[in-house]
Amino acid sequence: MKKDLYKYLSGNEYPGRGICLGLAPDGRTGLIAYWIMGRSQNSRNRVFEAIPGGIRTVAADPAKLEDPHLIIYNPVRTLGDTTIVTNGDQTDTIYTFIEKNLFPGYGFEAALATRTFEDDAPNYTPRISGVVDNRGGAYKLSILKSCDGNPGSVQRQTFDFPEPVAGEAHLITTYQKNGSPIPSFAGEPIRVTLDENDPAEYAGKLWEALNADNKVSLFVRAVTLATGDYEDVIINKYNTVED
Repeated sequence: MKKDLYKYLSGNEYPGRGICLGLAPDGRTGLIAYWIMGRSQNSRNRVFEAIPGGIRTVAADPAKLEDPHLIIYNPVRTLGDTTIVTNGDQTDTIYTFIEKNLFPGYGFEAALATRTFEDDAPNYTPRISGVVDNRGGAYKLSILKSCDGNPGSVQRQTFDFPEPVAGEAHLITTYQKNGSPIPSFAGEPIRVTLDENDPAEYAGKLWEALNADNKVSLFVRAVTLATGDYEDVIINKYNTVED
């Protein structure tokens, strides 16, 4: 059963970082969304910045940056007709495996087999990742998480959606909800409705649905599947100190 994407997000104070991949109602546009949230000053001290083919996170105020190793990375990169989106530096791992064609057809899975969840005890935040075929719309989602907070047991789950349905998407987040420690996402990616073809309208609705206190930045990409061309939208809650 599909859920209302905006209602689900607006009713969840802290799903953490999230990836939502799907096909717009027109059936011709792939929609990619990624957002970050934060509870600490260090996590909130970030903005998305455009780079060729994607985005990177940078400190809004470099003077307030405490520990960059889990918060500064390239969430989105593009390699040929593939968009890679993740919540950490595993973006670069996936990019390398696909670029070098190390495991033809399975570079995504093989790359993530070399990685594990984040080292932020006691939460052990999952690593969530996605890849999208910009010329067909097919996508995969993955989560690397601990077994009920056990740092000695990693679980790697991959979900393949080779034939997406117009007006539908799948959502995966790092957490189920707020907590202490924060409970990791569980189960299959959530099947949700998509009601927008326009990336700016879609981004606006997503941004409005995310918790006002905890949301930090949002990225949306709309891919024209017939050509592979794309349009990106970035929304940041905070400005850089240079602004």
